[in-house]
Amino acid sequence: MMSFFLAAQWFFLLYFLALNAVYAMLIFRALGGVARYMQSRDVAGLPHLLGGFAPPVTIVVPARNEEANILRTLHSLQQHYPEYEIVVVNDGSTDRTLEVLTAAYSLKPFPEAYRARLKTRPVRAVYQSTVDPRLRVIDKEQGGRGDAVNAGVNIAHYPWVCRVDADSVLQRDSLMLIVAPLLEDPTVVACGGTIRVANGCKSQDGLFVEADLPKGPLVLFQVVEYLRAFLYGRMGWSPMNAHLIISGAFGIYHKETFVAAGGYRSDTVGEDMELIVRLHRTLSAQRRSYRITFVPEPICWSTVPDDIGTLRRQRIRWQVGLAESLAMNRGLMFHKEGSFAGWFAYPFTVFFEWLGPVVETCGYLFVIIGFALGIVSLSVFITFMLLAAGFGVLLSTCALLLEEISFRLYKRPRHILVLFAIAVLENFGYRQLNTLWRMAAVFQHLHRGARARLARRKQECPA
Repeated sequence: MMSFFLAAQWFFLLYFLALNAVYAMLIFRALGGVARYMQSRDVAGLPHLLGGFAPPVTIVVPARNEEANILRTLHSLQQHYPEYEIVVVNDGSTDRTLEVLTAAYSLKPFPEAYRARLKTRPVRAVYQSTVDPRLRVIDKEQGGRGDAVNAGVNIAHYPWVCRVDADSVLQRDSLMLIVAPLLEDPTVVACGGTIRVANGCKSQDGLFVEADLPKGPLVLFQVVEYLRAFLYGRMGWSPMNAHLIISGAFGIYHKETFVAAGGYRSDTVGEDMELIVRLHRTLSAQRRSYRITFVPEPICWSTVPDDIGTLRRQRIRWQVGLAESLAMNRGLMFHKEGSFAGWFAYPFTVFFEWLGPVVETCGYLFVIIGFALGIVSLSVFITFMLLAAGFGVLLSTCALLLEEISFRLYKRPRHILVLFAIAVLENFGYRQLNTLWRMAAVFQHLHRGARARLARRKQECPA
């Protein structure tokens, strides 16, 4: 029995040590990446010098029951960009989303030649704005966000498609900045931008005015989370071409590559991540030279949950989406042509992001109960807590450091002090609560998969 407890101690310690070692590597990669990006931006004078070379872009906005947000989002899409169009897809809304759009933009039915290269739910009508010729609206039956984007891609005129959620606000130069990697590297097929928390920020008529902090601690925790996820997480993976997700709130894709891959799937809640993992799997298997990248500066301000119930459902949905994305593309793991995405990022995501909540929860329970019973030594208890909580504080404060040495959107000293305090406090309760939600999602996904396999066996072998 003692040998079992000794082995368990070493397992949990080595697991957290390996996890934090990868996080440390990502921090150093992100620090270097942000420094190089800031230097190249200063030299190139972005975005103005690249304006003449920017490719035309179709912005697709999936919208379901967004009557309260859609006009603000469309105002923010008046970008400093030479040529673009906007396609709003009304995905079976039951509120006044279509009526609001019709009144604001004088929509009229338009005889659009709808070429269904990507299969979607039926399209009822296509409308053209008589006051803004760049705007078209698709009215279709409900099929989900991914299905709505696919419908928008089907009528897109331009070779690049930018997806923007209907409750988000872009800064005026965000589109120009997110296309910069496409001009620098012709092998880029997709690029993601940064998502920041809009709660508490000041905007007017869809125009971002000033970054500010929200009042409630629940949203403040998410401000730090988003800084950490984008400024060191995705910035760390991107130079290795091992980026496994582009947020559905703001990302740009090469249209023909998007269509050839089959577009978004409608049978997963994490269609944005699933597509990127699928692109890695299929393009690497085809031995194509490609890049899926990330740019830290083009910003999309998005509203996040401000109540515990909505946040819980969101995190469970994200974890289920992650599990589905990995399961649907398991052929990427250790594929001989998979490069860093298949040999490093995918296994890391499986063992530390998908299974991580289960191992972390079991580790907390084992160490705390074991220490209380005298089975776990004081040195092991302290080491574990430092790895679990102390390194979390380090990660969050490093994200704040990256923000301060680069973009400095939060300019007031009070903002930095509050965010630093939140970076410490989130590791003592909030992070553990998220871990429990994610663990519940893991078991939910496994249970759903078991039921599906049982149903298939019954169909194959009827009694």
